[in-house]
Amino acid sequence: MIDIEVVYALPDKQTLLKQQVADGTTALDAIKASGILNKYPEIDIATSKLGIFGKLIKPDTVLREKDRIEIYRPLIADPKEVRRKRAEEGKVMKKGGGDL
Repeated sequence: MIDIEVVYALPDKQTLLKQQVADGTTALDAIKASGILNKYPEIDIATSKLGIFGKLIKPDTVLREKDRIEIYRPLIADPKEVRRKRAEEGKVMKKGGGDL
């Protein structure tokens, strides 16, 4: 058995579920076993991106001791699109602090 964590974050709270799974368990199997899909039915595991400590993984990735599986939510706004829109409106993005 290995110790792992399954994490899902919303804007106002984070859920972290610790569990033990058999050696050789995949990320998808661990997510299903954790019960997080019942707690958050809005998670579409077929389209959600997954990661371990910030690095993207595939659902069939075999887990290792102390892995933290992160379930990522889709972006509400595309950062590139927001910057493009801001540039069209003539707004200046400030870098750093203070005026030069």
